[in-house]
Amino acid sequence: QVQLVESGGGLVQAGGSLRLSCTASGSSFRSSSMAWYRRAPGQQREWVASITNIDSTDYAGSVKGRFTISRGNAKNTVYLQMNSLKPEDTAAYYCNAPTVPRSQYAVQFAWGQGTQVTVSS
Repeated sequence: QVQLVESGGGLVQAGGSLRLSCTASGSSFRSSSMAWYRRAPGQQREWVASITNIDSTDYAGSVKGRFTISRGNAKNTVYLQMNSLKPEDTAAYYCNAPTVPRSQYAVQFAWGQGTQVTVSS
């Protein structure tokens, strides 16, 4: 069974950068597309970015041009480089393997604990 562990969040000023990491245990991770999601307080979880098993990427419009998703060499780690952060990026960030592109509802694995990103103005 795959377990997902997110890390790298923190408090940053608007305009700053953070790099999030997601590490997954379990061999089934290697052939999966992976994605980052976020949930702001009082809001539903939303899809942020995806990367396929051939490293094709896709981004939500709100983060395109500012965030970059990538895989580690070992293929069991996914990163999210976040630049030019805005207060509206404040949320808990999660990774998972999507079964439907761009959907925050259709994922393969149990959600991890997430990592909190707080952007101050």
